[in-house]
Amino acid sequence: MSLSEKQQQFTYCIANLILFAEATGYKLTFGDAYRDFRVFGRHGIKKGYGRKNSCHKFRLAVDFNLFYNGEYLTDTEDYRVLGEYWEGLHPAARWGGHFDDGNHFSFEHEGSQ
Repeated sequence: MSLSEKQQQFTYCIANLILFAEATGYKLTFGDAYRDFRVFGRHGIKKGYGRKNSCHKFRLAVDFNLFYNGEYLTDTEDYRVLGEYWEGLHPAARWGGHFDDGNHFSFEHEGSQ
């Protein structure tokens, strides 16, 4: 699968995750999405914050801000229902809750999440 095809699948799955969140009473806003290499370095290079091999640099990761009943939720555990749903959408789907980054949703790419 080409990177473009993977990005398209990722975008489709993110749309499904957003719809699932809404259907279960959660509200989302975007946090960190694309990390421009001019600011954060190319894949494999750390520049600024974040990991050097971040899938954000490939447009294959997004961090969400989570709300429920108007309350902003920040604990990894608060995202579990979304993380479990996310991982069932596609074989490449990875949830950051496995490494204490609950708001992170990505597709594995070249060994990175």
